[in-house]
Amino acid sequence: MRYQKKDAKAYSRKTMRGIWAAALTPFTPSLALDEDGFRSNLTHWVDDLGIEGVFVTGKQGEFFSMSIAERKRALEVAVDAVAGRAQTIMSCSDQNMDVVIDLARHAQEAGADYIVVHAPVLHFHSAQDETLYAYYRAIADKVDIGIALWSHPDSGYLMSPQLCSRLADIENVVAIKYSVPRDMYVELTRLAGDRILVSTSSEEEWLDNIVELGWQLYLCSSPPYLIQTAHDRRMREYSDLAFRGEHAKARLVRDSLEPVRRALHRTRPPEKPHAHQKFWQDLLGQVGGMVRPPLLALTQAEAAATRTAFETCGLITTAAQSRKAVAG
Repeated sequence: MRYQKKDAKAYSRKTMRGIWAAALTPFTPSLALDEDGFRSNLTHWVDDLGIEGVFVTGKQGEFFSMSIAERKRALEVAVDAVAGRAQTIMSCSDQNMDVVIDLARHAQEAGADYIVVHAPVLHFHSAQDETLYAYYRAIADKVDIGIALWSHPDSGYLMSPQLCSRLADIENVVAIKYSVPRDMYVELTRLAGDRILVSTSSEEEWLDNIVELGWQLYLCSSPPYLIQTAHDRRMREYSDLAFRGEHAKARLVRDSLEPVRRALHRTRPPEKPHAHQKFWQDLLGQVGGMVRPPLLALTQAEAAATRTAFETCGLITTAAQSRKAVAG
């Protein structure tokens, strides 16, 4: 680790910035972890797209279908592939706390910068706050690495801003991926923005959150590498404009991506987000790969509709297209 536990919050303030992406995990036709493909994607995201942090083996990464050994190996590949050019955050989420702590210690030893731990599913509970405080407190006590919280409807509840503010007092809790309605993350920013980096995964809301809430971190989802190419880095561009205070220009660039967002969203079958995004990666020249059961693959008709939308959305994918766009 590059910091001591007591310095986790200060270190995160300095380094946990900009655009972070949640990685899809590519699997080969035999459903093995595609290490070469994953490494290729990571190199492209960091070197060509300017992505500053990578979230490994989260829900986008199909952690639920991976063995503990595979999750550890995916992190090792990520740390090696980015080689200090970007930061890494490993999802240690699991229903078994021993697994969470085992993964967290591995992340710490393997060179990850941070970990993220999803709020667990709690059976037969109508109130959660004391249970959740004890849960995160127990994890934080056993590791030194900086911890990002993660609250999402998949848990069956949402952690309140008040609980998250209380958790923000834990020494090595540094951030939260807060997948909640906007009024909740606005309230948490007001309550604890000086003690925890608040973020959400919505790319559509990212610019407004920089401008209106002073956020420094997009933590994180797949748009940074699905709506950008080496020749069309509009998310990077509007983020940098916003950070420089050029808000009107930033909005123009952000809004110009709307056809790409619509193409991506309207072709995504409700039950197949992973397969759809991996196919979109393939269209971009990245390594998408297979999904593991029980996830479903796209049908030929779904793939054809996605290809048509991709080809007509206005995303610039080649140098020739880029030169033509500049020429007017």
